[in-house]
Amino acid sequence: MGQKSKTVAQLVVNCLEAEGVDYMFGIPGEENIQLVDATAGSKVRFILTRHEQAAAFMADIYGRLTGKAGVCTATLGPGAINLLLGVADAQTDSTPLVAISAQVGLNRIYKESHQIIDLEAMFRPVTKWASTMLTPAAAPEMMRKAFDMAQSERPGAVYLAIPQDIEGTEVPAEAIPLPSRPKHAASPDPEQLAQAVALLRAAKSPIILAGHGVARAGAGDKLTELVDLLGIPVATTFMGKGVVSDRNPNALGVVGFMRHDYENFAFDHADVILAIGYELQEFAPVRVNPHKDKKIIHIHRFAEDTDACYPISVAVEADISRTLDTLLGEFRCTPLNAARTDAPIRALRDDELNSHADDDSYPLKPQRVICDMRKAMADEDIVLADTGAIKMWMARLYPAYAPLSCIISNGLSTMAFSLPGAIGAKLARPERKVLAAMGDGSFMMNSQEIETAVREKIPLKVLIWEDNAYGLIKWKMDLELGHHRDVDFGNPDFVKYAESFGAKGYRIEKAGDLLPTLQKALAEDGVSVICCPVDYAENMKLTDRLGELTDPI
Repeated sequence: MGQKSKTVAQLVVNCLEAEGVDYMFGIPGEENIQLVDATAGSKVRFILTRHEQAAAFMADIYGRLTGKAGVCTATLGPGAINLLLGVADAQTDSTPLVAISAQVGLNRIYKESHQIIDLEAMFRPVTKWASTMLTPAAAPEMMRKAFDMAQSERPGAVYLAIPQDIEGTEVPAEAIPLPSRPKHAASPDPEQLAQAVALLRAAKSPIILAGHGVARAGAGDKLTELVDLLGIPVATTFMGKGVVSDRNPNALGVVGFMRHDYENFAFDHADVILAIGYELQEFAPVRVNPHKDKKIIHIHRFAEDTDACYPISVAVEADISRTLDTLLGEFRCTPLNAARTDAPIRALRDDELNSHADDDSYPLKPQRVICDMRKAMADEDIVLADTGAIKMWMARLYPAYAPLSCIISNGLSTMAFSLPGAIGAKLARPERKVLAAMGDGSFMMNSQEIETAVREKIPLKVLIWEDNAYGLIKWKMDLELGHHRDVDFGNPDFVKYAESFGAKGYRIEKAGDLLPTLQKALAEDGVSVICCPVDYAENMKLTDRLGELTDPI
């Protein structure tokens, strides 16, 4: 007897297995129940979430940490629409993600009918590729293409719709996944590299700008070696935090804050910017080259988008690790003799962080919260800093000692990614402690996923910075309007709220309680939620101080 046939849904799961997919996050609906059912007995663990948006964020962060496409799924119509935000976040943060949703059957896809939305058209602007599976025979090729596009440099999101009648169609047993394509690491062009070296040697005050691409390439160690060899300062984007440890004497910190921050003064004095793995969506280049007078060396796997404040003198479009290897070989014999004037910048940043390290005032100062968080976390542990005022404080001051140890959404700057994202992070890196740090506004947007973590026995840890307001918007209003309105709200009792899900809840009642509570929560099994009141009066003090700062160099 020949082998029994299988459905397209089963073939799709076979393809997921062949791609090495461990988890698929999502919610079943009437039109994708066969796909969800096909994961039973497979190597793919289906994680049932409480909202499709959260499923996409889980896949998003899983993909960012592993380099393998995170996978999320939903039914058609409203379920697929709910995936959209997390998919767009992955795309703008250059994170590999494959989103699969149901679609109405081919027998009615061409006309107005129940729950019909042109999903392919909806996803196309926020993905690298969006398509609909119109024939069962296309399943192996379309699945292979989806992962190939999602995981190739520059990574991003892809979307595939599977009509309901296609999902249940039987295909021959011999229909199997296609093999993956070999990856090619492009070597740098010798002529372009020689121009880059010559420009660096001629520079009087060069500086390195390191972006998220360095982390994706796993090139942090090589970049650190180059920084040490050249002896020039390095600043990172928010998403590049940790690619050079903040303990390194050449590390300045991050650029991208809404005001002229300490690190920006180093760029003011620079004549050459060596941009490695930087992408424009991480922050606008006008922040580091407002007068368009810097010479820029662009090193990345791909050409960057056009921007008047990012005039590229030399572009080395190649594998970042290979390019750094070649640069190391060039400079080992004859190092640079560039001037160093950045020590005061490091001192200013360190002084700000330590200014309230032992401040016992209550509610807690942001600096005190960050210091205690850093003490509670090991170098390789992962904190996800949500969008809001907390993002500004964490990006600027939280010392990062390893790549991808402080996760920030900066391409789309999405609120509420960090709680579901922490679930994806813990599944991606089970050996590390993972903490979602978020404001009370963003916490309430996806707090239902506490139940997911409890049910799936994923040790989710959440630290809520409570100020009873949309703090970043209040900050911006106060800066630009001189007042604020419609940004304040009330909160539930977060301890009781956490306990209602079967999690543990803590409320910080005095400053000295935060560090031991963090240490306890991170060490215990299960899900833990800590509420810490924060004094955001420091927001205006910070921007006032930066506004008064003249040249610190």
